[in-house]
Amino acid sequence: MAKRLAALLLALGLVLGGCTAGTGGPVSAPTAPEKPPKKAVFMAGYKPQANLPFVGVYVAQEKGFFKEQNLSVEILHSAGQGEHLKLLLAGHIQFTTANAESVLKQIADADAPITAVALIGQKSEQAYAVLADSGINSPKGWEGRTVGYKVYPSPEYLAILNAAGVDRSKIKEVAVGFDPRVLLERKVDVYPLFISNEPYLLRKLGAEIKLFDAAQYGLPTLGLTYIVRRDLIEEDPDLIGRFLKAALRGLYYAFENEAEAVDIVMKYAPREDRDHMAYMLRTEKERALTDLTRSRGLGFMTEGQWRALHDLLVEFKGISRPIDIQRAFTDRFLNQTYDPQGRLKWP
Repeated sequence: MAKRLAALLLALGLVLGGCTAGTGGPVSAPTAPEKPPKKAVFMAGYKPQANLPFVGVYVAQEKGFFKEQNLSVEILHSAGQGEHLKLLLAGHIQFTTANAESVLKQIADADAPITAVALIGQKSEQAYAVLADSGINSPKGWEGRTVGYKVYPSPEYLAILNAAGVDRSKIKEVAVGFDPRVLLERKVDVYPLFISNEPYLLRKLGAEIKLFDAAQYGLPTLGLTYIVRRDLIEEDPDLIGRFLKAALRGLYYAFENEAEAVDIVMKYAPREDRDHMAYMLRTEKERALTDLTRSRGLGFMTEGQWRALHDLLVEFKGISRPIDIQRAFTDRFLNQTYDPQGRLKWP
């Protein structure tokens, strides 16, 4: 009898367990379990710092935007020597960064199967600095002076000389590496630098400087991109779309919450100077916001932009041969990420 009573109570419990308290109605059917998150690896193309494509990923990770896109993203940083590109080509990472010129060069020179899926830097990150008391007020004033280059005289530099009517034969060109103090020490008159980085360092050392960049002379330069292996576009477009949407939302959040964004950067770059990171973020933000990105969305890019840069590189021998620029970029994922008014779709 006791066993029958226990069985009856158990059955009654099961019936009552299928009712909603207070209504007696049935409980909604349990929702299907979420699919496990897709995994991806992002490798920044340099050490941890406040470059915009890095910031977008850092913020997306810390604010849960990747999680909301059902992604599990591992964040790595390149140790240099093109490690990020090598790992991308080997299939060990899915996303990395590269400037637009490098994308075109890798395709032209090495037939690299890479494609940019967003253009974060709408202008080149390079510029040329002179001391404020140098008496140099235009590139024409570089004649008779010593001009530095980091690795080789860049196509941007040659294009500036051409646009400003400078006689290159009157310039002494020297390799200077990556130490901006050579300008402060007057070992060169013109120093090539990264515009969101070294001006801060020079000013912190007490230097008053003037900057010249290609955009001032109407030259078509572009900055940093997110890139993928080309085959991933067909193999897993959903992964690219989700990653890009979260990273771009991270950028919008950073632009609206700069102090918090710098706090997040410092979690990844604890040895960096916080003021330097804030300067980098603000400077790159200014160069990311254009009429195009304000109307179409951060990261947007056009065939015209890529064509103009390609032609400049061909003219000044920045790439070994002309290429089909459709191989270099795709706006497919940007068009899926934004509505026609340039608003980010979410989730």
